[in-house]
Amino acid sequence: MCRNITTLWGVEPGATDKEIEAGARQYVRKTSGVQKTSPATGEPFERAVAEIYAITKRMLSELRRQSAQLSSAQLSSAQLRCRRDWSRWRDR
Repeated sequence: MCRNITTLWGVEPGATDKEIEAGARQYVRKTSGVQKTSPATGEPFERAVAEIYAITKRMLSELRRQSAQLSSAQLSSAQLRCRRDWSRWRDR
């Protein structure tokens, strides 16, 4: 399993639905410890993937809208903060 979840915001072209779903699946695998679903874990696992996918898609859409309103200098600063904060969180 990969250790890092790919950053989906701030890249051009924007993340595809397939990439968002793969990130959601990777997140659920990592946090649950489930690598291969069983009849007992299949439904909750897939439901979690669907929910994380929906939340991530909405967040990326909102970030795109907000970034369209920011100047390029503000956007660069926001992306740097996002990467810095992600690195801090990831290294916990």
